[in-house]
Amino acid sequence: MFSKSLAVSVALIVGATISGGANATLTPFKTWVGNVGYSSDGFGSLDRSGTISASVPAGSTVLAAYLYTGTWDTPSVNYSGELNGVPVSFINNGDNSTACCGISSGRADVTGIVAPIINGGPGGIYDFTVTEGATLTQDGEALVVVYNNPAIPESTFAILDGFASATGDTAKLNFSAPLDPTAPGFKAEMFLGINFSCCDIQKSTVKVNGTTITENAGNNDDGLGFLSNNGQLITVGGFNDPFSPLLPSYADDHERYNLKDYITKGDTAIVVETANGSLDDNIFLAGFYATGKASFDVPEPESLLLFGLGLAGFGFARFAKKAA
Repeated sequence: MFSKSLAVSVALIVGATISGGANATLTPFKTWVGNVGYSSDGFGSLDRSGTISASVPAGSTVLAAYLYTGTWDTPSVNYSGELNGVPVSFINNGDNSTACCGISSGRADVTGIVAPIINGGPGGIYDFTVTEGATLTQDGEALVVVYNNPAIPESTFAILDGFASATGDTAKLNFSAPLDPTAPGFKAEMFLGINFSCCDIQKSTVKVNGTTITENAGNNDDGLGFLSNNGQLITVGGFNDPFSPLLPSYADDHERYNLKDYITKGDTAIVVETANGSLDDNIFLAGFYATGKASFDVPEPESLLLFGLGLAGFGFARFAKKAA
């Protein structure tokens, strides 16, 4: 039975290596526990600027806000942009040496830009103008806003970022107590941010506990959907996206997933496998939201990672792709 008092211990082992023995995986960036909620959204365009949004209820206080950019073609020198006319400084989150085309991503802390607009505001959808400095090599942006609101039950939100190894990974989560996704209030969801993906050929397969839930993660859902040009190939599971159905079409995979649909009462493990047979798109961001308490330990710098998670009710992390 799900409850806050249920202590669930999870060990996650990810075997991900790249040439030279360096580790190649998404890694935990930050975790928030409490009366927390989040908003995510994506933007991609061949124009220099456009709108990216956040959905935050009234009475909320912004805890953090991050703007990500996904790039290609020697991207490390091409991170630049503005949010609401304010220049932002991106850090390089990793060049994906396991894939083609100089794919990479960057992250900027934009809390100081976002918080004054949302805090004390009326609630609802807040629009921000995002501007790219390198329009043709920046595929687009993702905006993630984390907020506190006393009306939200105790929850956990975690961000993993960097890049997923295109050569493949399997994540196995072992629980010390059985899960019950049918219990009242049980919630577990995941969203992904993927860049340099398009055209019904650059896509990823995701399996959960042996069930293939999608063969079509990817596409440029947040770019110009009727064009497949480089420079706007990005998709981010966002606040205005429905959960992807089981085995969606390419167009109907929204990169937002209700994980409890693939957990059976009594399960003590979740195994997640991903595959990108074409080795040419980039999962640069993953967000996990769960009812209850969770914590991510900082990973050790070995090629075989051990993450310890302590949860009340649910624990999860998805890390990388596996070549078909």
